[in-house]
Amino acid sequence: MDELFGHKIPDVLDHFSEEAAIVLHSGDCLNAIKNMRRESIQLVITSPPYNIGKSYECSATLKQYLQGMRPVLLELTRVLSLRGSLCWQVGNYVEKGEVFPLDIFFYPIFKELGLRLRNRIVWHFNHGLHASQRFSGRYETILWFTKTADYVFNLDSVRVPPKYPGKRHFKGPKKGLPSCNPKGKNPSDIWEIVVRDWGKELWDIPNVKSNHPEKTIHPCQFPVELVERCVLALTNEQDWVLDPFAGVGSALIAALMHNRRAMGCEKEPEYINIAHERIHQYYLGTLRLRPVGKPIYEPSGKEKVSRIPPEWGNTESEEGLF
Repeated sequence: MDELFGHKIPDVLDHFSEEAAIVLHSGDCLNAIKNMRRESIQLVITSPPYNIGKSYECSATLKQYLQGMRPVLLELTRVLSLRGSLCWQVGNYVEKGEVFPLDIFFYPIFKELGLRLRNRIVWHFNHGLHASQRFSGRYETILWFTKTADYVFNLDSVRVPPKYPGKRHFKGPKKGLPSCNPKGKNPSDIWEIVVRDWGKELWDIPNVKSNHPEKTIHPCQFPVELVERCVLALTNEQDWVLDPFAGVGSALIAALMHNRRAMGCEKEPEYINIAHERIHQYYLGTLRLRPVGKPIYEPSGKEKVSRIPPEWGNTESEEGLF
């Protein structure tokens, strides 16, 4: 705890063991982060609340929203270690049918703070609201920034199997030798994390909807698996991982699963209680999680809901309709 805070802040729930440490702050994240030591965090990863028209938050204009985030981003940059990373996961804000990609609006703010963009990672998922006046949105982005040019990047921890492992060099001094890395290949910056899709460099992680095993009352909960990839690649064991908008604790759980230390801040008491309970369940071994790499369910065609309804009329070939 001493390495994280200059002094212990109030309203902190903490758990320590030989393997990991958890600090869960109930209250405004800015107050907590201001009490943290400079350069004490290896990974900041979060999905910030979009208080710009969501039914479960106080509405604000986009300009007000970004201005309100600046003090938090300034403090997050201060506490980020020199070899650390910041991963900022956002989607699109839609107003009167017009799309505002939030990562584009956030990018110049991070640049003003001196951070360097390493990847704009596209997270693809298959479920969401169906639009009628534009194409349905099925992706969000993660902006991965570092503080310096010397940063932790454990690529071997997240490599994926090559599509053609038998490929060989066709010229030069290595002619005839295998050309693929035996440890696997770089998974690219488009994430569709499914075993069957790894050969296509797509990591498919389903978003947390009603039938997801991790689903809680949080309306915009992100999956533990999404954070795991960042934790494995951008931190080492016992490093501190911070989620300033912790919600129901998904990022903290991902950090703990891989022997990292985790801190989260959340101002909603109901979410704090759920996060605390989920962390407790993790240590008991009863927490419901979606296994990494589990294939997304594909209908066989035998299910009633996957059949073409008779009301659509006769077709020469149901199988050839889609």
